[in-house]
Amino acid sequence: MSEATTFTHYQSAHCESGVSASMLRHHGFPVSEAMVFGLSSALSFAFLPFIKINQLPLIAYRMPPRFIVNGLRKLLQLPMKFETFGNAEAGMKRLDQLLAEGRVVGLQTSVFFLPYFPPSMRFHFNAHNLMVIGKEGDDYLISDPVFENVTRCASADLQRARFVRGVLAPKGLLYFLDGEPGKTIDREMVLKALKKTCRIMLYTPVSFIGASGVKSLAKALKKISGKKDEAYIKRYIGHVIRMQEEIGTGGAGFRFLYAAFLQEAGQQFNLPELKSFSTRLTAIGDEWREFAVKAARMSKGRLKLNTSELITFLENLSAAEDQFFRDLYAYVKAQ
Repeated sequence: MSEATTFTHYQSAHCESGVSASMLRHHGFPVSEAMVFGLSSALSFAFLPFIKINQLPLIAYRMPPRFIVNGLRKLLQLPMKFETFGNAEAGMKRLDQLLAEGRVVGLQTSVFFLPYFPPSMRFHFNAHNLMVIGKEGDDYLISDPVFENVTRCASADLQRARFVRGVLAPKGLLYFLDGEPGKTIDREMVLKALKKTCRIMLYTPVSFIGASGVKSLAKALKKISGKKDEAYIKRYIGHVIRMQEEIGTGGAGFRFLYAAFLQEAGQQFNLPELKSFSTRLTAIGDEWREFAVKAARMSKGRLKLNTSELITFLENLSAAEDQFFRDLYAYVKAQ
């Protein structure tokens, strides 16, 4: 029986955490996407004005690509193999070889060159994750966590998506599990992951990361408000909300997903106060979503552009996240 017939596809909130959870479940290690996201301490905020995407600052609401997969590999002692390639032919040949061995293979690809993405969802982002579970003729069978069902992708299209150039170029990256996890999830592992996320959000020694990064974005928006024309500002705020990955996070920038992790971890590992922290973070996620809706309407001209209102949103979110993670850190350290 092939992997394509034994593999169960799951639609997920986010590609990398979705791929990681699906791959683990396929290998008999039951785990939710929220637990994967939380354990890998993937929640964050970053405003990096010195790195440009589409000529605008890099903004992220989570840790960098591969952080989740690499984090889980270390945490659970996963025998995960990673391979990149100097040329496309060797990369496609290796993928076919692994599929012939009956493996489920994770890939990093461009979003823009995957033809099964609707045109409205395509943009130049090179750190999308998906799984290849088989091949029929010239078509690869794709389990893409963003989509409801398994889909297909022609060989030439997948090759182009794997070997695209530019920021975060995947260089044909593929990865697969080569055995069983060496550890199971326990209470100490959860507490360690919680502390790590709190430190990222509070104590990264640069002002572009964590809760202070949200404040830096507010300052940047304030700075351009009096200097740039309206068209540029609308493009800028449209970029800010695009990076919230609305498709997977509902505009909450992964805050809902981390709240789900807090709730699950609290129930599973006798940490009852995590339920109230989950409720608080959900409320913060609601504020991010409201910010996204306002900013989207302004960027599309359905509301009058009001950068002062958006700046206030960001300043309030920075303060709320700063207090939230200080309280969470104090609780976790007391355990």
